Amino acid sequence: MLTGKQKRFLRSKAHHLTPIFQVGKGGVNDNMIMQISEALEARELLKISVLQNCEEDRDTVAEKLSHGCRAELVQVIGNTIVLYKESKENKEIKLP
Repeated sequence: MLTGKQKRFLRSKAHHLTPIFQVGKGGVNDNMIMQISEALEARELLKISVLQNCEEDRDTVAEKLSHGCRAELVQVIGNTIVLYKESKENKEIKLP
């Protein structure tokens, strides 16, 4: 579980990132979870945008993704979800 301080730290690191995944009409599926898990392993921190045509609300999407990827939900802001997961192979982010 992340502390408030760690979440603030991760939010500041995520600020300049651009979303690399989009959740649209289809919602969250296994294939997407697999791809996001792989991307998290490579990058540790990423943004996902929830498109207007997504049938699930962003909190549901965030919950499904963080649960499916076993990642920490850093924040949901606007239609953007920020996820963090410590990388096994290439750990770069040092949490305070």
